[in-house]
Amino acid sequence: MSINLKNKQEIIKKFGKNAADSGSVEVQTAMLSQKITELTEHLKNNAKDFQSKRGLMMMVGKRKRMLTYLKETDIEKYRKLVKELGLRK
Repeated sequence: MSINLKNKQEIIKKFGKNAADSGSVEVQTAMLSQKITELTEHLKNNAKDFQSKRGLMMMVGKRKRMLTYLKETDIEKYRKLVKELGLRK
């Protein structure tokens, strides 16, 4: 499960500092969120795919660690990112 190039470029444009910024925490978290959404849809149709479920749990954990790092370093960027991604209700 990978993000196609068009979606990847849109995410970088929306969350990155410039068009070549693919390594910032905000961009990485947004890409992980996109992958998590796609994998969740896959698991709705394939409930017994345990390898994908394990991958999903690993991605969720990684996103959580990235968000924790962002929260500790820059709380305003964290709040903005969480709001734009719709992670917390």
